[in-house]
Amino acid sequence: MDLKQLRYFDAVAETCHFGQAAERLHLAQPALSQAVRRLEAELGVLLLARTTRQVALTPAGEFFHREVRRILGDLDASVLGARSIADGSRGLLRVGFTGTSAFTQLARLSRMVRSALPGVALEVQADLLTPAQVERLLDGRLDLGVLRGPVAEPGIETRTLLREPLVLALPADHRLVPEAALEVVDVSADEFVAYADTRSAVNEAMVSSCLRAGFSPNITHRAPGTAALLALVAANLGVALVPESVRSMQLNGVVFRDVADVSTIDLSLAWRADEPSALVSGALDVLDRQGFYAAEPAPNPR
Repeated sequence: MDLKQLRYFDAVAETCHFGQAAERLHLAQPALSQAVRRLEAELGVLLLARTTRQVALTPAGEFFHREVRRILGDLDASVLGARSIADGSRGLLRVGFTGTSAFTQLARLSRMVRSALPGVALEVQADLLTPAQVERLLDGRLDLGVLRGPVAEPGIETRTLLREPLVLALPADHRLVPEAALEVVDVSADEFVAYADTRSAVNEAMVSSCLRAGFSPNITHRAPGTAALLALVAANLGVALVPESVRSMQLNGVVFRDVADVSTIDLSLAWRADEPSALVSGALDVLDRQGFYAAEPAPNPR
């Protein structure tokens, strides 16, 4: 039994007429009749009741026809699905977000991708620091990553989404909260909280800012993510330098202040450089055409 036999039987069952079915199939009527008889012989069941005037389905034929219609429908849907996945118009796009980037970029990315590629579903992996996202991109657990750049890892390509300065996160009762203008050196005697992963791009920018101000930060507590880091600040366990977009995370007990002579940090979209799938290539093309990326940023001040 093969698919051709099933399609032949389906055409006869739909029309209850060998002549019309043969015409629909662009097949000679005797060849069609022989194919259906071979199918009945293989099954050991009479599917059609034939007379000189008409063709009708037997009870077994009615049951078999329902199953054949389901099988052929599933097969056609599978073929279309496979082709859609191959051309990137359907599939699961796994996107990672670092810290607060989901607040600022998730809605934009989702709106752009889903409007142009309605067959693509998004899987969001949130609150992943840059090193964790790079690892998942390289081992195939992520397709795209919204992370802090620049990323020097071989095999990863990035494009800049925005460049933002660091701001100072202070406990609400900190002595500097009332001050109108602050510099990094003003917190040189304070304890700092930082991300647990020492490879964090935010940590690097924080240390760079402090060193340029003439001191090395005294890091006394570390946190696995942005929410936990701000909780440490609120608990008066230290101050932190964080990207400006972290202001969007309103937390009682934390006050954000602009600070002069501070580093800036990029937010970038990242993906694997080695032959991205049609799904990823299609999504990147959509984001490019719809203006997801920033204009080329100015050089990072040193």
